[in-house]
Amino acid sequence: MIDSVEVEGLLQTSLRPLASGTNPAQRIKDNDGEAARLGLYSNLLISITDTPSNKLAREISRLAKKKWSIYTLLLKTLLLRKARKVKTTLFDPKFFEDFVWQTFFAKTLPSSDYPIVTRKKYRVVKTPWNSFQTVGLKSLKFSSEASYPFLDTRGVEVFIAQTPYPGRVNKGTALVVRYHDALPIFMPHLFANKTRHHAGHFHALMSNVKNGAYFACVSESTRQDLLRVAPELKDRAITIPNMVSHHFFSDDSPADRPAQIIRARLNLDSAEARPTFSNLNEQREFYEEHLGQTPFNYLLMVSTIEPRKNHTRLIAAFEALRSELDPALKLVVVGSFGWDVEPIVKEMRTWIDQGALFVLHKVPAADLRILYRHATATICPSIAEGFDFSGIECMRSGGVTVASDIPVHREVYDDASLYFDPHSTESLVQQLKTVMNGIDAHAKKAKLREIGQQVSARYLPEAILPLWGQFLHSVIEAKSSA
Repeated sequence: MIDSVEVEGLLQTSLRPLASGTNPAQRIKDNDGEAARLGLYSNLLISITDTPSNKLAREISRLAKKKWSIYTLLLKTLLLRKARKVKTTLFDPKFFEDFVWQTFFAKTLPSSDYPIVTRKKYRVVKTPWNSFQTVGLKSLKFSSEASYPFLDTRGVEVFIAQTPYPGRVNKGTALVVRYHDALPIFMPHLFANKTRHHAGHFHALMSNVKNGAYFACVSESTRQDLLRVAPELKDRAITIPNMVSHHFFSDDSPADRPAQIIRARLNLDSAEARPTFSNLNEQREFYEEHLGQTPFNYLLMVSTIEPRKNHTRLIAAFEALRSELDPALKLVVVGSFGWDVEPIVKEMRTWIDQGALFVLHKVPAADLRILYRHATATICPSIAEGFDFSGIECMRSGGVTVASDIPVHREVYDDASLYFDPHSTESLVQQLKTVMNGIDAHAKKAKLREIGQQVSARYLPEAILPLWGQFLHSVIEAKSSA
């Protein structure tokens, strides 16, 4: 959406090897060539989406190919200097627009963006991102610094990567890392596969820093954490906040919609997320009873279910509020299960079985907006974050936000939230009582909604896009004059 920037996409999966696109240097001269191009692209799309039916054969084949490709790539990276660049091929989405839209963009972008994203060309990297990462970590057996594969980025002025990128780019290309947080370094105990996660993040980051990368951090709190690790980035790291989606705005949806949405979006696939029923009638009667209350008052949390999100603190506060204030209060948790969830599930279990806590997943943004709007409060209780979308989405939807008192929340949410000590259940209970039954609760909530509209407007595309334009042009200028 920045007119002065010509954008190409990059297709590279985390784990799955991709088929090739076309050679950018080749010209299509006749119908046979066009047919060959379409055949290649069809095969590429299959490699992105297809899941072979024979899982055992697939896994054996995948592991064999992965081991061979990793050691080949490691050899090229360490020894074969002239042949070490990983080549890219081309994918032109003409005639494949629906695949691009449905696979990558339909869930997050408005339909008006369809012609923008389906007319851009894409470069294809056959080798998975995780293989790049493995090559770098295995190279540490031969050196004190990780050596990552070179990606052929000829013709590209700026390469934008999400998180530290386990690869190197051409000399004429500036690497820009969209840096979300340094939590794998400062809080490694809160992640799955802790050793791998930390090593992958840290060594790729150090490689990017050494090779002159620029960093666009999602918050100033994240930027300050980054500078603690790499103070030499002071002039190469800036803050550009995330953008809030167009899906979130204040509307006049009816008060009975949340209960309908909860029933429709329950996570019934996971045994941990639902009660056990002997038959469908029992299930139907259970949800009719517990979702049919009027008024339907609920607290909302939107986040992956994992330790650093602090679900157990919220559940403890919820228990206290039901006991002291409102025995009919509900808790709605929107998010998929992450890692190390056993203690969280144990705390949830009693309330799930009582019809007081509902775990939802695959909630469309339009439904999520309504849940934000009608919740007594949306709680953002994380111990640590890089940005935290849920509070801003709530504000934009006309809801009330209550957040943990951590630096990034103070920075991003400003005066549009109430804050509590993330390590104190009593602190959270008191702040929730402020908006539930405080002497001026109605006025307090109205004020928070008003300020929330102002604060959340800071993260609209019209406010953020100019920052990206200025930054990218400054990077190109600095690179050309270096």
